[in-house]
Amino acid sequence: MAGTRERALEAAVALLGTDGVRALSHARVDDRAGLPPGSTSNWFRTRRALLAGVVDWIAESERADVDPTGMPHVASPSDLVEALCAMVEIETGRFAVRTRARYALFLELSGDPELAEPLRHQRQEFEWWTETVVAAAGIPDPVPATRALMALAEGLLLHRLTVDAALNMRPAIERAVRALAAT
Repeated sequence: MAGTRERALEAAVALLGTDGVRALSHARVDDRAGLPPGSTSNWFRTRRALLAGVVDWIAESERADVDPTGMPHVASPSDLVEALCAMVEIETGRFAVRTRARYALFLELSGDPELAEPLRHQRQEFEWWTETVVAAAGIPDPVPATRALMALAEGLLLHRLTVDAALNMRPAIERAVRALAAT
């Protein structure tokens, strides 16, 4: 069973991902986590500290999810299509609440470089890792190709989370990968 701190962070992410940033308070986190009143504030004395804890928790969780040893081998454009489709599917399925929470935090913390730094750093690490996957798929000029594919994936994530949860993203991903492979 997760400890008090972990339960509080999981509940905070669930609140952010379902009810938005305005719903985040120590009392609501305690209630959502089934913790005694004041438990969350024992770990995170201020709302800012709670936000910082959530940002770090999301970044750590996402890093743990992208374990290179457990990822499928990408050696061709078709492998890349499969990997991108799987990534969008999991981020809008199993991890949809966490993805919504991350987007909410990006927007909320855009004016606070210090608090947003772990999220930006996590994104940069993911971009570097994606560049190696794109290069392994044989896509020429992997840096701009990675940026284009990540922008597409982010748009598809946002669309599936907010407009059409059943959107078939494969045609858009296939078209983009084919176009980038041909350049």
